[in-house]
Amino acid sequence: MVLSIILGCVGCDQLTKAVARDHLQPQETISLLNDTVRLQHAENPGAFLSLGEALSSNVRRIVFTFGGVLLVTGAAFWALRSQRLTSLQIAGAALVAGGGFSNLIDRVTQGGTVTDFLNVGVGPIRTGIFNCADMALMLGIAIMVFGDGLAKRALPRR
Repeated sequence: MVLSIILGCVGCDQLTKAVARDHLQPQETISLLNDTVRLQHAENPGAFLSLGEALSSNVRRIVFTFGGVLLVTGAAFWALRSQRLTSLQIAGAALVAGGGFSNLIDRVTQGGTVTDFLNVGVGPIRTGIFNCADMALMLGIAIMVFGDGLAKRALPRR
């Protein structure tokens, strides 16, 4: 299950990023669903929502590349070896590992940047630009944090 989730995250994310790099022009915005979803190509030198982009390139390389390796390795190891996790939490850890690994692939192959292309919102309330790996990471973290409580609520009481 863990390997399938990781490979699925990486495959979907890398495919969508390749399409964005090939078909979205810089500064171009494609509006969908009455402007709820925008497609915009951005190369992000920072972390999620450009956090840390102001750091020097050497510091970013150390923090985001080596930090990414630690995140991916730790999440994958935790998903595979922890005896205390529920199946849902294992899936969450695998999502974190898959999303982190895919963004790490970008950092190594795209000169230290990560391709972002999605922006969602209603009216003036919008997210930053992100990608599918970021969604997997955030979903994985939410599942690991809240998954146990959700699973207990969903199960019938004896």
